[in-house]
Amino acid sequence: MNLFNIWPGFQQTPAGLERVVLRKLPQALWIGSALPTVVALLARVFPWSGSELDVATRIQTIDILAIGVVIFHWSMVLTVAIGAFIVMVMKGPAYVADAYPLEDADRPAMDTAPEHAQGQR
Repeated sequence: MNLFNIWPGFQQTPAGLERVVLRKLPQALWIGSALPTVVALLARVFPWSGSELDVATRIQTIDILAIGVVIFHWSMVLTVAIGAFIVMVMKGPAYVADAYPLEDADRPAMDTAPEHAQGQR
């Protein structure tokens, strides 16, 4: 017995934009993570004016914003990846769930009713 019987005659939908999206996601993940990191590193090189406490506060604020942007970006990439994966799976082959013939397709036969329901006729 084969657990996965593909529906006979089913035409599989060709791959579309979801495959392109899935291929570009690793690159988007790295670029989207690198940009806020570069901004946070450049904040340390930039010549700030003011007291030492003000400069440290500004750099720490930029670091916190960069971490927040990176985490938000990762969650968006993960959300897009899940959506593209679901579309890819849904475009796959159709499988037969109940592969047995139905005897009474139009209406149920009168003699096959359960015993407890026969008294209600």
